[in-house]
Amino acid sequence: MLRQLCIATKNPGKVAEFKEMLGKLPIELHELSEFGDIPEPEETGKTFSQNARMKAQYYAKATNMPCVADDSGLECEALNGAPGVLTARYSGENATDASNMEKLLSDMKFCIRRNCRFRCVLAVSLPEGKILNEVDGFCEGLLLHDKLGDGGFGYDPIFWSKELHMGFGEATQEEKNSVSHRAKAIRRLVQIWKRRR
Repeated sequence: MLRQLCIATKNPGKVAEFKEMLGKLPIELHELSEFGDIPEPEETGKTFSQNARMKAQYYAKATNMPCVADDSGLECEALNGAPGVLTARYSGENATDASNMEKLLSDMKFCIRRNCRFRCVLAVSLPEGKILNEVDGFCEGLLLHDKLGDGGFGYDPIFWSKELHMGFGEATQEEKNSVSHRAKAIRRLVQIWKRRR
């Protein structure tokens, strides 16, 4: 198992989720903020897997430390998988959580089929560019017609979890971590690492 690992994201919500779930492992966890102002790479991949791998390799080289990176997003059945890899930039170049939610609710306004899922792909890279692991996780749900709760980040307030029977926006961090797409992917990664010890 790795002795140290950098969580390659500048999103504080994701950092908290990773730390919560990896904190019990005998790994020294680091954040990108410890390495100065590293410019973010352009996400040019057409799939979650391509983006996760590219980010993991980019940050592992920049920090000279093994890095775990994710690419994740919301896939709506009625929109043929959109927003997908454009989840964070769905409403354009200067997208915010609020503008992304507003656009998605508008695009789905007349859709009866509201099945959707959060998907996460995690990749772990060594500084020399070798990908050690790649795993994914899914969280099935329904797109709400309006915000429910103010918790979480991203699209959480308009996502209804089929497993929790509640909105992610009203769930506690612990409840969300028990079923979230990122949590499931991290758990799969932990299982792989534990088997190799």
